[in-house]
Amino acid sequence: MSTKPLRKAVLPVAGLGTRVLPATKAIPKEMLPVFDRPAIQYVVDEALAAGIEHIVFVTGRNKAAIEDYFDRAYELEDTLRLKGKTGLVQELEGDLRPAGSMSFVRQQSPLGLGHAVWCARDLIGDEPFAVMLPDMLMMAKPSCLAQMKEAYDKVGGNIIAVEPTDTPEQYGIIDPESRDGRLLRMKGMVEKPKREQAPSNLFISGRYILQPEIFGLLAYQQAGAGGEIQLTDAMARLMRSQSFHALEYDGRTYDCGDKLGYLRATAAFALAHEELGAMAAETLRAALADEK
Repeated sequence: MSTKPLRKAVLPVAGLGTRVLPATKAIPKEMLPVFDRPAIQYVVDEALAAGIEHIVFVTGRNKAAIEDYFDRAYELEDTLRLKGKTGLVQELEGDLRPAGSMSFVRQQSPLGLGHAVWCARDLIGDEPFAVMLPDMLMMAKPSCLAQMKEAYDKVGGNIIAVEPTDTPEQYGIIDPESRDGRLLRMKGMVEKPKREQAPSNLFISGRYILQPEIFGLLAYQQAGAGGEIQLTDAMARLMRSQSFHALEYDGRTYDCGDKLGYLRATAAFALAHEELGAMAAETLRAALADEK
């Protein structure tokens, strides 16, 4: 079992965002603003807070805006300087990452999450890595991935972030074997079980730390649910030879994959904003009062 440190993260951003159309007809879903910044910025911030040194974006067609967002905007910066808005320039510069610390690879066909992760194999190499689903925004301090990394440093192997749910029939659910505080040793996973048949109430919430042996399994993984190559199918195979733990992290997951989830996330991150949270709360209360 590898004991190498966690340095890299894969962000699969090739999805079409069909559940939030028409907003995503011309804008990548990952670039939709969640209060004051694009959704993808929250995921990148979470990765950086966990000490991730290299982020691999797995993109598709019409996703160039993501790459542009994480690059310099010389014209914008010059215009802001001429107008004396140096604070905004400093904020933009603060979000820039060192040269070479982000990579972009293409998933030419929508063959599933497992295939998207496999597309990053050459950039990850023989190292453990994180997978961070950009639809899922985690509100947590320390960040969700930072909590997972702490657990990984203790037990190694593969780690999955989980959270309790009242609707297990909507998610992938873990089958735990034993529990030590927030850390659970896993013996399996069940995809969208009936509530009365669910082995637990803990759903897989979109953050993973995986060993590089997963790539060899994904290379020959047959299509599963929806006719796509599923990451969970390869994980189930890897579980036969490597340890898997689930971390019930301290925080809350917001699923931005549909319109109402996106609305909840926007409201939650607005209310949690350090400078504007109180004003956001008053604005929302006033809006609700107007509706009544």
